[in-house]
Amino acid sequence: MTLPGHRTLSATVMVGVLALTAACGSDNALREGQEPPPVPEDLTCFEGSLSGAGSSAQENAMYTWVAGYQLACENALVLYDSVGSGAGRSQFLESAVDFAGSDEALDDAEHERARQRCAADAPAVNIPAYVVPIAVIFHLEGVESLNLPPETLARIFNQQITRWNDPAIAEHNPETDLPDLRITPVSRSDESGTTANFTSYLAAAAGAAWPHEPSGSWPIEPVEAAQGSSGIAEAVESGQGTIGYVEASHTADLGTAAIGVGGEFVELSPESAGRVVASSPERPGGHRHDHALELDYGTTEPGTYPIVLVTYEIACLRYESRDDAARVRAFLDYVLSEEGQQAASDVTGSAPIPAELRSKLQDSVAAISAAG
Repeated sequence: MTLPGHRTLSATVMVGVLALTAACGSDNALREGQEPPPVPEDLTCFEGSLSGAGSSAQENAMYTWVAGYQLACENALVLYDSVGSGAGRSQFLESAVDFAGSDEALDDAEHERARQRCAADAPAVNIPAYVVPIAVIFHLEGVESLNLPPETLARIFNQQITRWNDPAIAEHNPETDLPDLRITPVSRSDESGTTANFTSYLAAAAGAAWPHEPSGSWPIEPVEAAQGSSGIAEAVESGQGTIGYVEASHTADLGTAAIGVGGEFVELSPESAGRVVASSPERPGGHRHDHALELDYGTTEPGTYPIVLVTYEIACLRYESRDDAARVRAFLDYVLSEEGQQAASDVTGSAPIPAELRSKLQDSVAAISAAG
């Protein structure tokens, strides 16, 4: 099925995204060595352009979704500018783009602004579409994996546990030869959603061992700091006795920690990270098509990896233009499809949205329409 229509985008929007997206329907939409992403057999295609901006955490996933959609829909052009979550939300609220990607759902004040931006005083929708496990990585010669309870992890990053052979670490790693070596925790130097979610986890799961409020900025004077997940990964890899936190796609060959949950230690995987989303309630007070989550970082559910970052696609429930509504609806339906979620997971190590939640989200995307 093809949806008609065309819209001209401003040069400002186009310049920011051309490095990320390619000409519609072109094989150049794929990076070198990338296989064409799978698409559903009943994929709905549109004609014309769709614009989005926001989270850089979902940049690689968005590249994959754009490539898959454009290769299947030769007359569609999807443009996404990874300018950061805050800037993306601002552009959406100012009607500069059709949808936004964000590491945070719209807050109450932004929801009020969205009613002015969307048609017929309609609300916006927060659609969780990309779940990124946050890995705890370390570089310790001869050690590939560790078990770390949340309290121990918090005391390491709070600089209270300073040696790798500390009894608090050794207790849960009895078969591991831990050296008498200084621990060098590496934190982010820039404000980030990864830090916000990591500190939210520590605050929820570690109790008094982490006496700091959740924040996108590292709350104490760092031992070592680096910009971006790639910067932390490089700093951890180049050091010895280093430990840091990164999005799962940046783990490379570094050691990773299994995290204490209830009475077990859970290793990072797309499946184990997806379970925390399935068990997390939606934020109270929202309308039926709004799906902002209150992540249960303190979960004790078996097999659940609790340190994750969720990024949202933010759209209007009503658009002035029928074509705009149809384009947003068609593309987001692909993003949420089983094929779209698996394509992103194959490239980034993300956790596909659980099937039951995905069905609810697709119902909300299907409700996106035009006013009148």
